[in-house]
Amino acid sequence: MSAVTYRTVDSPIGPLLLASSPDGLVRIAFACEGFEDVLDSLTGESVTEGTSPVLEDAATQLAEYFAGTRRDFDLPLSLPGQTFHRTVQSALRDIPYGETRTYKEVAESVGNPNAVRAVGTACATNPLPLVIPCHRVLRSDGGTGGYLGGSDAKKLLLALERPL
Repeated sequence: MSAVTYRTVDSPIGPLLLASSPDGLVRIAFACEGFEDVLDSLTGESVTEGTSPVLEDAATQLAEYFAGTRRDFDLPLSLPGQTFHRTVQSALRDIPYGETRTYKEVAESVGNPNAVRAVGTACATNPLPLVIPCHRVLRSDGGTGGYLGGSDAKKLLLALERPL
């Protein structure tokens, strides 16, 4: 059983919950998810409010991102999950700042062009939004699609990254 430490930070899209284990960042959650529910979902873990070097680095890098001075995150991540989800998460991290892809393009990039819905599910269950930029994935018709943090948050993030 691994210990998890968490803290909250303010952001332009509302409060965020950050959680880390000794291996790295394990979760970023939006307030609309219900922080208590998120903490309860970390079952089997010792969960304590506090700080750690990973949480401090994450808070600093998120602040830099929202200030427009950071485009990529450099944090240790601790990602459980199925092989397909991890493959999609890797593909999402390859989408450059300021660019978007469609769910279909992501499915094609992971070698499974028929897995559009599965890519959507992997995005919807992404434990580290922002760091793994699922907000950069759009519907084929150009619509924003869903986002765990809400459509307003997704639009704000896309606008933040829009090239000048």
